[in-house]
Amino acid sequence: MEQKHALGRRKSAVARVYVVPGTGKFVINDRPMEEYFKEGTLQYIANQALEVTGTAGQFDIKVTLVGGGTKGQAEAVRLGIARALCEVDKEAYRSTLKAAGCRRLPHPRRPRSRA
Repeated sequence: MEQKHALGRRKSAVARVYVVPGTGKFVINDRPMEEYFKEGTLQYIANQALEVTGTAGQFDIKVTLVGGGTKGQAEAVRLGIARALCEVDKEAYRSTLKAAGCRRLPHPRRPRSRA
């Protein structure tokens, strides 16, 4: 399998995700993921798509992140990985990722009407 890529966006953060079969190396902007996202919650969010599908350690992931805050960046990475995994094998991963909520962006709430 050749390299698959996808784009993940959240707020003003944009993540370009490249997935290739490998040993589980996870690099964000030329730094290991644990160094880039120091908080455990952000690491969990970024890894969520891999954990849900059971593919952690099967793919090498390279991410280029631009813009946004740390939480938005982590959620953009999650969406990008989910989209890239669907390109790898749509039938195997799509329904699992959709059920876990990794395939869609959170809908912004509309302000209540003050009539």
